[in-house]
Amino acid sequence: MQNPEPPVIKPFVFVFSWRRFFLHFLIMGVCAVLGVMTWYFSKPHSTRFYEASFESPMIVALTPEIDIALDKRSILAVKEGDPLRAELFVGNVYFDVKNKASHELELKVGQVVIKDIGTRFSVRMRKDGDHQIAVANGQVEIYLASGVFYVNAFEQANFNEHRLDKRMLIHENDIAPWRLLSH
Repeated sequence: MQNPEPPVIKPFVFVFSWRRFFLHFLIMGVCAVLGVMTWYFSKPHSTRFYEASFESPMIVALTPEIDIALDKRSILAVKEGDPLRAELFVGNVYFDVKNKASHELELKVGQVVIKDIGTRFSVRMRKDGDHQIAVANGQVEIYLASGVFYVNAFEQANFNEHRLDKRMLIHENDIAPWRLLSH
């Protein structure tokens, strides 16, 4: 009887293959894209709601540069981001935006978007859909279905989704009279 020969151990030899390289590179690329997408979409958006009581108005600092005053029975939602997005659901709101924070605030009233240009202004929301804006300082852009309109300092205007009208000059005390009565 013959003794079986011991198995021959062959040394490992790495053979480079472009096909294998591109396959592994493609797998790693897909994993990296999925990881970045998971990180990006997993960040929850922060929305804060402010509701003034029936008895008294509410004054809040949204950021160090943006203060608001809500009239009685007013509701406002604020979504974190750049720019800060707010939506007025009911009532009156007054914004005091410092110059450093210009272009950092968008306000939605119904279907109308109001962009701030470093200013102080108030918005009165009415149930009939005809709202009112009054600017104390600076300027605001109002985006309507019919175009973009500007309202300047010491000016008041009525607006709805389609038009801006009844523009007039006003005194600073008429910008948000409910705010002055509460102090």
